[in-house]
Order: sequence, then C-alpha cells, then structure tokens
Amino acid sequence: MTAQTGMAELVVDARCSVGESPVWDAARACLWWLDIPGRQLWCWQAATGQTRTWATPQQVACMALAQGSDALPWGQWVCGTETGVACITPQADGTLAFEALARVAHAQPGMRFNDGRCDRQGRLRAGTMVADMSLASPAGAVYAFEQGPTEGRVRPLLTGLVTPNGMAFSPDGRTMYLSDSHPTVQAVWAFDYDLATGHPHNRRLFIDFKPLPGRPDGAAVDADGCYWVCGNDAGLVHRFTPGGKLDRSLPVPVAKPAMCAFGGSQLDTLFVTSIRPAGDVSAQPLAGGLFALQPGVKGLLETPFA
Repeated sequence: MTAQTGMAELVVDARCSVGESPVWDAARACLWWLDIPGRQLWCWQAATGQTRTWATPQQVACMALAQGSDALPWGQWVCGTETGVACITPQADGTLAFEALARVAHAQPGMRFNDGRCDRQGRLRAGTMVADMSLASPAGAVYAFEQGPTEGRVRPLLTGLVTPNGMAFSPDGRTMYLSDSHPTVQAVWAFDYDLATGHPHNRRLFIDFKPLPGRPDGAAVDADGCYWVCGNDAGLVHRFTPGGKLDRSLPVPVAKPAMCAFGGSQLDTLFVTSIRPAGDVSAQPLAGGLFALQPGVKGLLETPFA
C-alpha cells in the first residue's frame, strides 16, 4: 500500500454505515474497526490486503485491545456497547464470543456508548449518547470502566454531553481531549488528567469548531503531541498543535470522515474510517470506506486495556 503525502488512498471499500474506532494491532499487523449500526467488527491485514468481518450481537461503538491477548489468533477486545462494557473474542470460524463485563444505567432510553479508548495507563474511558441526535439531549456521559477481581463496574466522570467524541490523550497522558460533535455544541475541550486516579479536571476550551469546516468527530494524537480530528461533514482531517492552533487540513474523498488512527509498521500512516449516509451517495460512492493518509508524522501505539 502506498499513498502520497496528504493524498487519501482507499484501503477497503467497506461501505460501513458508521465506521468507527480504528485501532492498529501491531502484533498482527492489522487494522481493526467497527460498523456501529451495521453490527460488524472489521479486520484488514496489511501484509495481504485481505479483510475479515464478525457479526456483533449488539451495536459496538468503541474498543481497546486487551493486554495479554496476543496469543489468541484474533486477540480479545474490551468494548463499549448498547448496554455497557463487554469483552469480545473473534473466533477463527467467523463467530464472536461475547461476554458482558458491566452494565450502565443510561439516563434515558435509546442510548448507547459512542467514542472511547484507554488512557496511557490502560484504563478504559468512553462516552454515551442518545442515538437519535435530532433530540439534542444532553444525557450523555463519560464513564470509567474498572475491572475488579470478580466483576467490573462503570462510574461517571463527566455528564451533560450530547454527543461525546474525539477522546484522546497527550503522549505523557497528562492531558485528556474530548469533543462534543453535536451541531449545537461543536467544541473540543482539554482537561488536566490525574495519572494516579484517572480523573479529568480543569476543563477548558481547546477548539471552538463552529467557525471551522466540519464538526469534531473521532481523533488521535501524534508523537509530537498534536491532535488530529475528523471534520465530519467537511471531508477533512485537521491537525491542531498542543496550543490549539490549526496546523493543517488533509482531504478525504467523502463528506463524513468519522475517526482516525495511526498505524503501519512505522506508525506513519493515518487510517480514517467514514460514514455512508442513507440515500443517494452518487456524489461520494466511496462513503463508508477505510482510507489511508501519509501525513508526514508518526503516531503512538494505543495502550491496551490492562
């Protein structure tokens, strides 16, 4: 696979309804991602270009590779679902083992998990949202998942969000980024992050997205500490410096890039998932695909769930 700097290449014509949560799996040289409403787990193998899919019993929105699962053929993943946090284990025969780890008491019906990832210490943090975005309900929250000796539990860290998105951590783990991508909000915040407790505090505006192209969707942080975020509805992926200055914007050939992740053997490829809207997509036939950019910088490996 090759791509010119700043030029997007189609990797998989996946046609996902909502492609989300791309994660580079260095042990297997694979890129994994989810189609939330399509209820599918995807895997693209870099060496062969082959893909595999597994059906999920619930909508799964975010995932983190479980520490110590390298011995399993397809790994094991801790995920945010419709009802809570679960462990999924892809099987060689195409089935998926699904184990509920903790349930969440949603604030109202019709909610599910959305964007999330592990912090630099391997603790899962993930946000929930009302699936019907037209309601603009601030019932969303960011939860911490903690695995105990016998069972897991979730506890709220932040509340009052409409569509929590764009979670990412600085290279040293001391800053947490979070966005609300709903059209009524369109903001990215930075928080001081307590490494010992995993608690975000000192919330401040990092980016006011309303005057910028697109809405702030999924994100990643590169090795320089810059924040890459998908500009949903604008067909762009933006890079912001740690000071919140827009550094560059790279185009993708679809209107709704959803989330980005660094991968490849040198972590110098930026993979981008996307959304395929219902209705006429003749103007963007590749919508829902997985794309690759060569941004000229390197990323960081995701910390597995400890």
